[in-house]
Amino acid sequence: MHNYPHQEISQGYIAVSDEGLEVRLRNKGGKFTQAVKSGGGLKRLEVEIELSRMQFEKLWPLTEGKRVQKVRYEIYHRGWTLELDVYGGKLSDLIVAEVEFDNEEQSRAFELPDWLGQEITHDERYKNKNLAAYGLPEM
Repeated sequence: MHNYPHQEISQGYIAVSDEGLEVRLRNKGGKFTQAVKSGGGLKRLEVEIELSRMQFEKLWPLTEGKRVQKVRYEIYHRGWTLELDVYGGKLSDLIVAEVEFDNEEQSRAFELPDWLGQEITHDERYKNKNLAAYGLPEM
């Protein structure tokens, strides 16, 4: 697996609302960001800004109890990049793949690799904000 490009990611949530708004901090291979996301399903609004290490470290304690650790692998498949997240810590049995498309037509036309498992796009339990707060969902 380590033959694929990959980065370690530490991610935590400052705020999550019932309406789908979330404020997330992320350290992705030493690049620090804060993102605000809204919406759900296939279409989401996301605004991300870069933070300095100092800004990130001041905000990070606000995510206590709402964090995920993972290694993200980039796997190329038929012209698309699959982001394969291998989780650690309390989520260590979880592996999730995601592909981002420009539109819904591309999403419908995408042919899944045979090795992918269950489709979880619309299963809210597998959103990172919920994994961070509640852990692994029961099957």
